Parts: sequence; C-alpha cells; structure tokens
Amino acid sequence: MTPIAVTIAGSDSSGGAGIQADLKTFAALKVYGASVITALTAQNTLGVQGIHDVPADFIAAQIDSVFSDLAVKAVKIGMLSQPAVIEAVAAGLARHASRIPIVLDPVMVATSGDRLISDEAVDALRRHLLPLADLVTPNLPEAATLLDAVVATSENAAVVQGRKLLAMGARAVLIKGGHAEGNESVDHLMSADGTMRRFASPRIDTKSTHGTGCTLSSAVAAGLARGLSLIDAVAQAKRYVTASIAAAGSVSVGQGNGPVHHFHALWH
Repeated sequence: MTPIAVTIAGSDSSGGAGIQADLKTFAALKVYGASVITALTAQNTLGVQGIHDVPADFIAAQIDSVFSDLAVKAVKIGMLSQPAVIEAVAAGLARHASRIPIVLDPVMVATSGDRLISDEAVDALRRHLLPLADLVTPNLPEAATLLDAVVATSENAAVVQGRKLLAMGARAVLIKGGHAEGNESVDHLMSADGTMRRFASPRIDTKSTHGTGCTLSSAVAAGLARGLSLIDAVAQAKRYVTASIAAAGSVSVGQGNGPVHHFHALWH
C-alpha cells in the first residue's frame, strides 16, 4: 500500500517552509503527501509580511475529509497560531488518529525571526497537543518557550529540558541543536521508555536554512509512514536535512535566508 502522510501546517508563499516544504520532503522520501492548511502567510526569504488564519471549523472539515478517505500512516503538525486552531486540530486527531504516529513541530518563530504564534496559543499547545504527540521536535528557543525557561546553552542543559517536556506528556522529544554554537549540529532524542540517542552532523556555513525545522519533522513523519522505527526515522531525517542544507547553495532563491534543497538527490 502507498505510504501516506498528512501535514497540518501553515502555507509559506515563498515555498521554502511550511506546507510546501513538508510536501516536498514527503515526495523526496517516496511518501504521498496530503495537507490540512491552518494559515496563509505572506512570506518570502526576507521575512513574514502577514498571516491569515484559516477558521477553525474549516480546519476541522479538512481533517475530516482527508482522514475519512485516505489511509494515513503518519501525521506532521506545524504552524498553529491560535488557540481555537489548536483545539480544532486536537479534536480532529482524537477523532481520526488515535493509532497513527503524530510528529509535533512546535513552530513559533520563522528563520527570519518573525513570530508565528500567539502567547495564548503556546499554552493551548502545551495542554492539548503535547499529550497527543508521539514525537515533539523543538529547537532550543522553542523548548525554552514551552518550559518558560532560558535557552539551553549546553548539551546537558538541552537534555534536561527534553526530559521536562517528556514529563509534560510527550511520548518522545527530539531537541534540535541547530541554534547552538560549535562545529557540530547535535540533536538529542529521548523517550518516555528511557531511550536516548545523540545525532550529530558537521555544521554547514550557509544562510540557506529556511524551512530546516519543517523539513526535519516532515522527514521523520515520512519515515514513520514507511514503517521505520522512531530511531531509524530520526536518523534518516537527520541525514536528509544535512544533505539538503549542504546542497542548498546549488539553487538560488530569494535575497535573504534561502531554502534548503529538498530534491538534491533528483536534480543534477
């Protein structure tokens, strides 16, 4: 059967992040992608110029349409900017996805630095979605925001914050270290069953990092949709994102933070 994953996220009009990055990632990793759009953004590589939220009832209608027809094998959740949207997504997943792996990427700030979520939505995300998630994939600033803490500045501090997120209800947490200093980008995977894994890759000197978080979380979802274990799905996703960043210089898009190259293995 064709592996199918659905992304529940916002649209990036410049194509580098959000729904567009997720669908490109699914396709590159041989997974059929469906989508539930939660917001429209006026966005480019220089920043976010505007956000238009999709009404919560229409988000619910999209979820019902997709899950009533498609045999979804994994879910990726991205940008959810308002409490009503988060509640609609949580209710929809409770109706349809109780046995489907859910990857939650708590998108809060764009690569440009523009805020994408309200303060009230952060609390709603903690209460309604963390307990549903099989994996939460915050970067260091996002983990700190979820915990009302300072941003971790060491690997040990990042692991401590990951464990605190587990205590809030997530089944597993992947703390992404892309915002840290050093020659390596180190991610830490930990789960409620005691599993701990460290994933490291050389840090690449580039400003083409638009959509890296979206791409990583959707790559994990793609692996889960294809039946990989969580550890193998994260390992595959880390390799894919690293290669996509390394190849980003071969495409020239925009004047700011350019996108990663999702189809680096296909374009020659």
